[in-house]
Amino acid sequence: MQIRPYRPSDCGSMAELFYTTVHTVNAADYTPRQLNAWADGQVDLAAWDRSFRAHCTLVAEEGGALIGFGDITAGGYLDRLYVHHLHQRQGVASALCDRLEETVEGSVTTHASITARTFFEKRGYRVVKEQQVERHGVLLTNFVMEKQR
Repeated sequence: MQIRPYRPSDCGSMAELFYTTVHTVNAADYTPRQLNAWADGQVDLAAWDRSFRAHCTLVAEEGGALIGFGDITAGGYLDRLYVHHLHQRQGVASALCDRLEETVEGSVTTHASITARTFFEKRGYRVVKEQQVERHGVLLTNFVMEKQR
């Protein structure tokens, strides 16, 4: 596995990985209606590209294929972290997080899904609060989590 900086040409593959990951990995913790609200397959690629370029964004590749990605703001907000469903529990998310967390000073926060909560807890994050977020009129549970560094 190799980790490298984001390139705008990655954006389409990242959107596909996002959709597939949400609809497979998160299916154990969210209803089909919630999954469709979270990832409806209609990503605004221009907006995502702007966001990825404004953040520290890294992608993980294996054999030339994109297998994961993550991004963090300069202020320490870990915005997105997704790993291809066929590469779960292989250290991809941990490697991305290690590199992303190194880029900021102080604490790191994230909004973790039910599915990701345990992963972040094992990394030393604590739940600040549980919350309901609305996506396309559907409520989804996630957790505001923080890691003191």
